[in-house]
Amino acid sequence: MAWLKITFPVSKITTYLFVPLGVAFILAYFGAMAGVTGAFLLLPFQISVLGYMGAGVSATNFVYNLFAIPGTVSRYAQEGRLNWALALVISGGSLPGIIIGYWVRMRYLTDPRFFKPFVGLVLLYLAWIVGRGILRERLKIKKDLPDRSARICGVKVGLTRVSYDFDAQTYSFDPRTLSLVSLVVGVVGGAYGIGGGAILAPYCVSVLRLPVHSVAGASLFGTLVCSIVGVIVYHAGAVFVGSGSRPDYLLGALFGLGGLLGGYLGARTQKYIPQRPIKIGLFIVLLFVAVRYLLVAFA
Repeated sequence: MAWLKITFPVSKITTYLFVPLGVAFILAYFGAMAGVTGAFLLLPFQISVLGYMGAGVSATNFVYNLFAIPGTVSRYAQEGRLNWALALVISGGSLPGIIIGYWVRMRYLTDPRFFKPFVGLVLLYLAWIVGRGILRERLKIKKDLPDRSARICGVKVGLTRVSYDFDAQTYSFDPRTLSLVSLVVGVVGGAYGIGGGAILAPYCVSVLRLPVHSVAGASLFGTLVCSIVGVIVYHAGAVFVGSGSRPDYLLGALFGLGGLLGGYLGARTQKYIPQRPIKIGLFIVLLFVAVRYLLVAFA
């Protein structure tokens, strides 16, 4: 099996070829159902399992998103479950934050002793958002699964309100508030390397009370746009400033190929899975990883 091992040029880590592919497939499959790529858990895997400690680990996460997301977004668009209005608000708000997040990462979080607690706190916050949504959930199980033919329609866009119809119900949100939240999330996502979708998807579901089946596609689209900018910013920083933030493109591509297949299949099967189990599973994983990182950091 030694011939299946590879040493990656930038990160300098050595592992079997099937490890990045398999891990990314699993994370993307289940993540796509909740509107995230799994990158928020891929970063802890790179740090704790593969031993990738440099600033480029955040940039490599962005590279993963470039491969993993397009197929998933395409599937949601084909099925009429890509909320373009929501996607544009998320993208427009997050983009400036990505650039600020890069500065925060290189200025304050290059040392793993500081970056690991930061990762743990981000994951713990995500777990709190998801867990709060589960506790407040009042929908019955039989109503938790939308009609398989449900599509997003009747979109109305205004400066103070955006509304749309999904599964015979009307939902709305304030684009100004969401844009501001997206900006803050963009800063965190830019430093972490997740694009913000892992935070904004739970926010839209738990705080704005939008159904996860109508949020997932928009959240992933926003993450894709932010990831493109993230890769450019981190790469440019390594070239012009010599910051050591250049992504490991080969490792990111392998992660991405696994994520591409997993995300597409996850998007295709999401409509058959009630959103309650999706949120409960996401909460358990987030809480476990967050507590583990924080305990190790403070120990």
